[in-house]
Amino acid sequence: MKIEIDIDCTPAEARVFLGLPDVGSLQQALLEQIQERMTASLAGMDPETLFKAWLPAGLQGWEQMQKAFWKNVPGTSGGKAGGQT
Repeated sequence: MKIEIDIDCTPAEARVFLGLPDVGSLQQALLEQIQERMTASLAGMDPETLFKAWLPAGLQGWEQMQKAFWKNVPGTSGGKAGGQT
């Protein structure tokens, strides 16, 4: 046996029917606060400062990876010639 119920209502009507609170205004207030904080924190930062904040180690990790790569590539100053391992 199969029973199918089709209810046509808006999300607000369903929320009221189920007794759930309307948190739309709370969510909007929190989003505004987050936006204000992000705008204030980004206003005083230049691109170099942002880059340093997002990549704390800077390019040191990248340079180490490049050195390790080129060390093992044949035909470069750091690699072994002739494909010897």
